[in-house]
Amino acid sequence: MHGTAASGSQRCDCYTTMLDLVGRTPLIELPRLTRGIAPRVRVLAKLEGFNPGGSVKDRPAVWMLRDGLRSGALRPGKTIIDSTSGNTGIALAMAGAALGYPVELVMPANVSLERKRIVRAYGATVVFSDPLEGSDGAIRLCRERLSENPSRYFKPDQYFNPVNPQAHYESTGPEVWTATEGTVTHFVAGIGTGGTVMGTGRYLKERNAGVQVIAVEPDDPWHGLEGLKHMASSIVPGIYHENELDRKISVATDAAYEMVYQLGSEEGLVVGQSSGAALLAALQVAREIDEGVVVAIFPDFGERYLSTTFWFGWRDWRERNAARGGARARTG
Repeated sequence: MHGTAASGSQRCDCYTTMLDLVGRTPLIELPRLTRGIAPRVRVLAKLEGFNPGGSVKDRPAVWMLRDGLRSGALRPGKTIIDSTSGNTGIALAMAGAALGYPVELVMPANVSLERKRIVRAYGATVVFSDPLEGSDGAIRLCRERLSENPSRYFKPDQYFNPVNPQAHYESTGPEVWTATEGTVTHFVAGIGTGGTVMGTGRYLKERNAGVQVIAVEPDDPWHGLEGLKHMASSIVPGIYHENELDRKISVATDAAYEMVYQLGSEEGLVVGQSSGAALLAALQVAREIDEGVVVAIFPDFGERYLSTTFWFGWRDWRERNAARGGARARTG
């Protein structure tokens, strides 16, 4: 909710809290990267990096904490705790600070430096889990800490809390439907907790049963797509129900990386790896149809990955190899 403050002839729309800024993120066309698809097919990206905490995870974080306040499970004296690969942690740290609650986060030790610094900037305490165990290791360590002192903590439990997909049912779904004026035919989102694809998909299916709901996952258990789960080799979130999907598309890490680089240099969008994966899947769908509106979720922007090997390791190696290949071709 927000109000309007007036001073003389000037007016200013003012929000009560940062949490009121969550949602209402824009859709954008990608004209250069969608060249070659059928003229009656549109591909739209929903830019969740415009949320105040910088990602799609702001939605479930705010919904889960407000639900905890309503139920009384989150009350003065409690510390908010959860496991996260980064974005949910940032969202919980932001929301906890806005609500006046301490936050403790369990994160894999190899999450990006930017994410570690952002959650600490919000005043959160961070506990690091084994980087080789990924998000599943963070889940297990978080459970251990909670079992040691259950009365101390409130755990939103993003992987099993039905309020997570409900946040998207109540916000992301209606926004996609309204922004496309009900013309959306395919909805594409990566699988992390499953909340985005489940909740948004349910809403869109209720409005039009013909909308195709498509999940994106890495094609390998040892992938490099931070925030996404390879379901066959992972702890399956309780809120994820694969039978509700129309389709799953697997994406290779290097192909997703390449798409991110293209988004930056050709569309002026610097985003995270999961956005590259989502666009790859969306383009695959778009090339298979003659008419439709394909909406893909871009979970965040890329600033929180700039210190990682995603930018300064793999890309440099690729460019050096390309340069050597070009030199060999010229001298061969």
